[in-house]
Amino acid sequence: MSEAAPRDGHEPGPREGRRPAWLTAPVLTVSALSVAAGVAQFSVTAVIGDVAAAFGEVGVGDDVAAQIGLPATTVGVALALVRVASLASLPIAALADRFGRRSLLLTLAAIGLFLTSAAALAPGFWWYVALVALARPALSTVNALAGVVAAEETTSRDRSAAIALITAAYGLGAGVVSITRGALPGEPSFRVVTAFAVVPLLLLPLLARKVREPRIAQSAAHAQGLPGSVPRQLVRPVALLALTTGGIAVATGPGFTYLFVYGEGVLNASPLFISMLVLGAGPAGLVGILLGRAGADRIGRRVTAALMMAATGLSIALAYAGGVPSLTVGYLLAIAFSSGFAPPTGALAAEIASTSFRATVAGWITMSGVLGAVLGLLSFGVLADLTGGFSNASIAIGIVVALVATAFLALPETLGHELDEDPVTADPADEPAND
Repeated sequence: MSEAAPRDGHEPGPREGRRPAWLTAPVLTVSALSVAAGVAQFSVTAVIGDVAAAFGEVGVGDDVAAQIGLPATTVGVALALVRVASLASLPIAALADRFGRRSLLLTLAAIGLFLTSAAALAPGFWWYVALVALARPALSTVNALAGVVAAEETTSRDRSAAIALITAAYGLGAGVVSITRGALPGEPSFRVVTAFAVVPLLLLPLLARKVREPRIAQSAAHAQGLPGSVPRQLVRPVALLALTTGGIAVATGPGFTYLFVYGEGVLNASPLFISMLVLGAGPAGLVGILLGRAGADRIGRRVTAALMMAATGLSIALAYAGGVPSLTVGYLLAIAFSSGFAPPTGALAAEIASTSFRATVAGWITMSGVLGAVLGLLSFGVLADLTGGFSNASIAIGIVVALVATAFLALPETLGHELDEDPVTADPADEPAND
């Protein structure tokens, strides 16, 4: 059977044919877009303490407001608003099932990077929050669609590796922000760090030349109905994926977002130390990604995802339970396990969904992650103010996340499933075999 030619006329060359599918130009290019999304989104996490200090008032005292310039609840609400904005990712991602992946990816990348760059000129705290909040849904959808394209450009053998590459690329973007911030002399203004998003914005026209529409998406029927709707047979697995993805975000949302605020403002760790900690997160994340990929391809998608999720929750509890050593060990373990969560979960989601609704499912997963992160951020900030610290909040959240991870066992196993086959929506063990 002949395949339809790509809309952009791209044909794989001889070199591309010899590479693993996850190292071909289409996957590498969308990985570069994930790097750009990581640069833009993580700049908010890296500088939120600087923004609070710039527009608030740092004083003398043991309370959080005196240490970081604004009450933890205010900072938590601001970060939650930025996260809430990502709820728009669901209807936006669903458009890719109706009008194609390529054009939407490039448009959203341009919008998100431009708005983030503009936030460098914000005249006040809430202006900054508003601009990065407007950028957030576009950037979140870019990362989600990058995973969809990577999954559609590969077979089952290479799919978890492609998802792992997207995860690593986003982490690389985050690392670039942190390392550069720590390497700049003195304490760089949040304006300088936020302006890093200008660089990938200027490179976007070059990347656009290599982005193509996956062949499987070209031949699939366009989704029908309201954006965000899925067929009845997908409702249960998508709901379970949303529950688990939202569950892990309850821990990683505040756990990663409050790193700079907690480390520098509460534990009095130096910005250079925190930057080195984030630098160490790179190797830790890579180890986790490789572990997640190996588990996904050997013991299965769902068991690996469940184990990684439970370990992430417990690691976040450790990170905020004590001093600098506890933060260091817990943070690095959380980075490793949450990174290992992505390959099995991304492959599972892609293999459960049909091509006509794959981007929509990615949108649901992104939205559930947003809701989980918002819940975690609000709980973390409020409990920190009420109890005078983050320890109790982190322990409670970590235990809940570990328990929710068991929901993965109710999902079907999709290891070995190809995307052009009928989507898997039930546990094969519960169905009669087909001859």
